Amino acid sequence: MDYPVYRRYLNGRSYFKISSPDELEELQLMGSRCFIHQLKAKILPERNFIYDLTFAYENHCEVIEAAVYEEFKAKCRG
Repeated sequence: MDYPVYRRYLNGRSYFKISSPDELEELQLMGSRCFIHQLKAKILPERNFIYDLTFAYENHCEVIEAAVYEEFKAKCRG
């Protein structure tokens, strides 16, 4: 697997940049506000979450390009 990989929830409310098997950045839209979360997996459920976003995403996420992620991130920063 070549990192980073990018995903977006099908509802368009969260965007993910997965940097490694145990690290990701999430851009989360809540109402009109946007939050940026950094996750460094320390426990198994966090690692499983990242694994699912990377490999078992078809039912809840879609693949996006880096440019789409960066464009949304720029909007989040305002």
